[in-house]
Amino acid sequence: MSMTKVNATAATLTKNRTEGSVVPTSGMCVTCVDGCIGMCEIGKSAYRGHEVIYPQPFGVITSAGEKAYPVDYSHFNIMGTAVGAHGIPADSDLAIFPKVDLEVRFGRDNGIKFKYPWIIPGIGSTDIAKNNWEGLAIGSALSGTGLTIGENVVGMDVEATFKDGKVVDTVDLKRRITLYKDWQSDGYGMIIVQANVEDTRLGVQEYAIDKLDINTVELKWGQGAKDIGGEVKLKSLKKAQTLFGRGYIVLPDPTDPAKIEAFERGAFKEFERHSRVGMVTEEGFASRVEELRRAGAKYIFLKTGAYRPADLARAVAYASKYEIDLLTVDGAGGGTGMSPWRMMNEWGVPPVELHTLLYQYLKRLDEKKRYIPAVAVAGGFTFEDQIFKGLALCAPYAKLIGMARAPIAAAMVGKTIGRMIECNQPPVYVERFGNTIEEVFVTASELKRELGAETFAKVPPGAIGLYTYYERLAQGLRQLMTGNRKFALKYIDRDDIATLTREAADLSGITYIMDVDKADVDAILR
Repeated sequence: MSMTKVNATAATLTKNRTEGSVVPTSGMCVTCVDGCIGMCEIGKSAYRGHEVIYPQPFGVITSAGEKAYPVDYSHFNIMGTAVGAHGIPADSDLAIFPKVDLEVRFGRDNGIKFKYPWIIPGIGSTDIAKNNWEGLAIGSALSGTGLTIGENVVGMDVEATFKDGKVVDTVDLKRRITLYKDWQSDGYGMIIVQANVEDTRLGVQEYAIDKLDINTVELKWGQGAKDIGGEVKLKSLKKAQTLFGRGYIVLPDPTDPAKIEAFERGAFKEFERHSRVGMVTEEGFASRVEELRRAGAKYIFLKTGAYRPADLARAVAYASKYEIDLLTVDGAGGGTGMSPWRMMNEWGVPPVELHTLLYQYLKRLDEKKRYIPAVAVAGGFTFEDQIFKGLALCAPYAKLIGMARAPIAAAMVGKTIGRMIECNQPPVYVERFGNTIEEVFVTASELKRELGAETFAKVPPGAIGLYTYYERLAQGLRQLMTGNRKFALKYIDRDDIATLTREAADLSGITYIMDVDKADVDAILR
């Protein structure tokens, strides 16, 4: 059954007074009493209003929807076999899981190469991204995977400079790109610069191509977390006024004397900065792709969200017609910095449904011999089993899995543990593994050997945390693929998974588990 916690959640720091007795439809306490101080979301909204729309506390958390959808990736199981091998001789001494090849190549010229089949699809101007960028960038580069610099980074940079409404110099964007490129090796992985409406108006991608040696850019239609533009909160009046001057929507109006006076006396403590929603047209899309190619972009990506099926069809059709190098499709409920909480739960097409439609649309174009872009699917992926299922559901078109919230978590944990070790106060939970970086992080010794002691000493713990998390995912995925006797990613197909319910089978087109191999079984038992 699909359900959402309606009126109380850790995301908005709210709870019911009668936690054991709650009306399922409204989320209200069964007995709402006069005299309650308002701990639930209705009550908190009575005195903090629109602030309660967003997950809290802003800047130190990522949030994702907690709605239980009727069908999700747990309703599929991975099918193993005891027979044969694909991509390696069927020899027990050769077909071992360390031999599984996880390298993926994609792009119109097949010139992009990742060591692993996943990418961080877009982390932008939120504090949670900026404060953990060191770990995310260096960890991604060391792992040979992709990282996308999300929307509004330049617009939010108070040290950026502009001329005639276009960016001419930055601090934050330069830092983010440099942190990745300085640790990239052997051409693996990629740093991508994304743009929304405001970024495009400010000339961010042209600046990145011309001045910062970026050859890959991404057009953004949206994401799975929300169907509005990006938003952050601002505690500084000066910064709110700066961003207002750069063309952002800022609420309340930071130039209104009455609002300024109210802020200064503490009537409210933060401003909201919002981005505009894009208006997609084929003409506009084609024009922008051509502009970017003329500006020097070698590869162009497109990211879209959990919009209605016609919008997904547009994304697929345009990506094919204008030969986009990667199309990322992000299902509803995705993790984010501070999207509206109710929107994360109640808006959009969930991942399994969206990715099934994506497969169907791509197959239709494939049957017509059209150009098929590489595809990344996203929407709450965290571990190797889900990665396998996502690649299988959209096989042979899915080349990558998009993940953001899980890599952020790994980088944050690595950073936190590193700080505590530096203070000689390793957490009790971690101390059993040791009290140094090399003892606690299981990949540290090998990474030190590869990089050399001097270089390794410069790797921040957040990056080691992400690198180690990725190493776990890689080994886990190799083991699952070995069980299916698939020793390279190109051999994964839709027959490698089965559904556990008829509903999931009807929705996805994947075979119900009791119907798997029927023809083979009949031939064996005849």
